[in-house]
Amino acid sequence: MIEAAVKKGKVYLVGAGPGDPGLITVKALECLQQADAVVYDFLAGPPVLAEAPEQAELIYVGKKGSDHTLAQAEINRLLIDLAAQGKTVVRLKGGDPFIFGRGGEEAEELVAAGVPFEVVPGVTSAIAVPAYAGIPLTHRNFTSTVAFVTGHEDPTKAESSIDWSKLATGAGTLVFLMGVKNLPHITAKLIEAGLDPDTPAALIRWGTTPDQITLTAPLTDLAGKAAEINFKPPAVLVIGKVVDLRTQLNWYETKPLFGRRIMVTRTREQAGGLSRALLSHGAAVIECPTIRLAPPEDWGPLDRALDDLSAFDWLVLTSPNGVQSLFERLFTKGLDARALAPVKLAAIGPATAEKLARFGLKPDLLPEKYVAESLLEALIAGGVKGSKVLLVRAAEARDVLPQGLAAAGARVVETAAYRTLPPAELTKEAEEALAAENLDLVTFTSSSTVTNLDRLLGQRADWFKKKIPAACIGPITAQTAEEAGFKVAVQAQVYTIDGLVQAVMEYFTSTGGRSA
Repeated sequence: MIEAAVKKGKVYLVGAGPGDPGLITVKALECLQQADAVVYDFLAGPPVLAEAPEQAELIYVGKKGSDHTLAQAEINRLLIDLAAQGKTVVRLKGGDPFIFGRGGEEAEELVAAGVPFEVVPGVTSAIAVPAYAGIPLTHRNFTSTVAFVTGHEDPTKAESSIDWSKLATGAGTLVFLMGVKNLPHITAKLIEAGLDPDTPAALIRWGTTPDQITLTAPLTDLAGKAAEINFKPPAVLVIGKVVDLRTQLNWYETKPLFGRRIMVTRTREQAGGLSRALLSHGAAVIECPTIRLAPPEDWGPLDRALDDLSAFDWLVLTSPNGVQSLFERLFTKGLDARALAPVKLAAIGPATAEKLARFGLKPDLLPEKYVAESLLEALIAGGVKGSKVLLVRAAEARDVLPQGLAAAGARVVETAAYRTLPPAELTKEAEEALAAENLDLVTFTSSSTVTNLDRLLGQRADWFKKKIPAACIGPITAQTAEEAGFKVAVQAQVYTIDGLVQAVMEYFTSTGGRSA
């Protein structure tokens, strides 16, 4: 009898980057997407963890200051035990695992236990955080040398391994990681060793994220100023003349939405495009899906329509979700885009048209405004009297199109390609933002996102509606929001995601985020 091969476990020591999820490497993503277990630290955020398979085991072992979830020896044992079970293990660390990340220690333990491993370097915060604060670590007019130093040495060591006299004079730029707690000690030691007390210095908290805060001061004053504002970790300390370049090169903190906390209520599958656009302009995004997609209760009506497509003159699609569901059903039936050859295609807007383009199709009709009323006008103007129209959309859609087309003399067959259902509860991220009352805006991209959020908020709805302004993708969504009691402060003039983002930026630029 031939026995099945036993899967051998392996550990990947992976750098997650400094905080901005866009800075994770391609190889790190590949490892995450194949992981059976992810052992992650405090600085590995939800967007990165979301790349792991749904069935992967997520184990938090973070260390924050003196608060350690697991001691290092226990983390080492955990990695070995998981690998012994035949699992592919990702040890996910903020920044780079081999730069003050104790990755070398973990690798030594894996070698001693005979566990195969690989190291996947990450973008270290020592480089990325100063860059996001507008501070180049080297500049030929200032310095060609840089030193990286831990601000938190092993407390069990008998004496410091840092030679302060050489450090103070040996490099033009000094970068300390994890140095907030010991900041008075670090600055005093450097000045004592001969570093000019007036040397420019910067302390950067939560670097590369929308929560980034940068404090600058002469070296001699930095610790005092940090104490005055209760500056907390995690932070990177940069010391050197290059810090002065921040006044010219501060590119990140000047983005139009920097630091604004915006809730996105789209489906989990669709949130990415809006979230990425807001993030690119500096916003902190709290994803809070208020709808989830489900198949129609009965595929029969759509199947019968697809079997008889030659009997229709028009196929009308009112959302990217409708296009996706339509093609998934076509593929299930062994068909493809060629099955739609007998009909003319009408799309409600550019997002729906773009989705069609992914299947190699271009709509024959696209209205001037991207709402059902404008699509109806365009179809009537083209002459639909006597035509047979197949309307494929959500089960809960408005009656504007079918009633208007019927009134214009068209024979309408309406079929549901999907249903929109509310989730059972708010996401953890949304709950935390609500508990902290830390939101600047909520975005709505359909009427169903409005009604479902209203329901999910429960007893907090009154507070939310009074305090949090809303941005709506178009007039129908805005009307629904206003009728529900939300404070609509933004309505896109172009009813697309890009139009919504542009309107949000104009709102914060013109009002500073205050309701007019």
